[in-house]
Amino acid sequence: MAVEDEIQFERDGHTARVWLNRPHKKNCVTVPILDRLDEIITEVDEDPELRVLVLRGRGGTFCSGFDLDSLKADFVGRSNAIDVAVKSAKVCDRLYSMKTPSIAVLEGHVTAGGFELMISCDFAIAADDALIGDFHIRRALFGGAGPIYRVPRMIGVRKTKELMLTGKLLNGVEAAEFGLINSSAPADKLDATVEEFAGQLIDKSPFTMWLTKMTIDRSLDADIQSLMVMEHLAVGVVLNSDDAAEGVSAFLEKREPKWKGR
Repeated sequence: MAVEDEIQFERDGHTARVWLNRPHKKNCVTVPILDRLDEIITEVDEDPELRVLVLRGRGGTFCSGFDLDSLKADFVGRSNAIDVAVKSAKVCDRLYSMKTPSIAVLEGHVTAGGFELMISCDFAIAADDALIGDFHIRRALFGGAGPIYRVPRMIGVRKTKELMLTGKLLNGVEAAEFGLINSSAPADKLDATVEEFAGQLIDKSPFTMWLTKMTIDRSLDADIQSLMVMEHLAVGVVLNSDDAAEGVSAFLEKREPKWKGR
């Protein structure tokens, strides 16, 4: 199967839909799939019509991690073992840092590398019966694409240790209660929940969305005074944008805004 079949990219109005398509292997990823995801991120960010990226898996499961057959053949016990971590971390960070907001739609297994993809998205919505967790420790492995620096910022150190050191799996309801995801829904209402959530993103200024997302991503990485300076500068940039002028004018004229994305 060609990599374009194993990870599928669809444009649907303002929504970019990306599907992992290896259901026979619970959508586990490989290096070529990660490379293609990296390309898709660039394509989405360069398309002004796309306002949100929705990442999910075919066959009722999200992603069970990195393909262990590939991992054993190409990396375990080899001098290049670190390469798979560097690759995975690079692509997950590109997903985390992209201009366009992203939503992970979680069904079935969301483990190991799939867990890392999920925490790299801006938002996550799960089916109530999804199975979500880092899981690496159950195979004496260590996650190389974000658990130790993304998860503690989401749920705190104690709950991070609980997930990573026990290898436990949370269902969608439990993951929402943990603060790990935004919400969960019954499986038959998952699609509608995702569409409703995405609708709250695609009608906003893509320029201001990017700047706001970028500054929030840095909000725990500096002292308050430095963040205040960044905030002041961001306000200045936004107030000089075409979209801010359009947003104010549209409000005063009682009409819907027409964003230019700049």
